[in-house]
Amino acid sequence: MTYYELIKLSRNLIDRLNSAGFRPDDCKYIALYEDYKRMYEAGEKMTYIVSVLHDRYNVCERKIYGLIKRFKTYCTIDAV
Repeated sequence: MTYYELIKLSRNLIDRLNSAGFRPDDCKYIALYEDYKRMYEAGEKMTYIVSVLHDRYNVCERKIYGLIKRFKTYCTIDAV
């Protein structure tokens, strides 16, 4: 299967993800967000969580705050 064929086959899904504000790089941070949720539900403070995630995933703290905010955002009605 060529790259073109894969895109053509997945076009509807890609269009929906695009309209929801999906960024392809976000897939790399799923484990990071799951760790955030686990620590947050355990009652850890936000600054501590971000510090631990920064050390664990080697991602800058500003990026982690942005990812958390984006991952918490609900999809728009048009996207789903």
